Amino acid sequence: MKEGEKSIDFSLPNQDGKDVSLKDFKGKWLVLYFYPKDDTPGCTIEAIDFTRLIGEFEKKNAAVIGISPDDARSHCNFQEKHRLKITLLSDPSHKTLEKFGVWKEKSMYGRKYMGVERTTVLIDPKGVIKKVWNKVSVTDHAKDVLGSVSVQ
Repeated sequence: MKEGEKSIDFSLPNQDGKDVSLKDFKGKWLVLYFYPKDDTPGCTIEAIDFTRLIGEFEKKNAAVIGISPDDARSHCNFQEKHRLKITLLSDPSHKTLEKFGVWKEKSMYGRKYMGVERTTVLIDPKGVIKKVWNKVSVTDHAKDVLGSVSVQ
């Protein structure tokens, strides 16, 4: 996944079990942010920040979608608990996470495991990757992404 390339196609269920695909956003900017787990500290900050700015993203003709390995039930609980206004997609099989290259070996306290490397991808209205943020630090990240979206 590189800037300037066509985005990888995907189709995953959202928090309501409805399939959402890349083609659903043709003609719009799309922010895809990949995160490790619902309702954990960093992931909660990131989701709340994107929710807080969703009106600004919409003014720029942009949608925001979070993708994690959590199931739809977990996403529903996460959305309700924090009043999130963004779409969350489930990828428990990790197939889309692997296609985007964000399902990686990680290490914590010397223990190795597979998980999501926090990454954000900005896709333009023609389906081309305009910007990639790897190993995201959540502080002010949503604001940084918003600043990279051009008004259409």
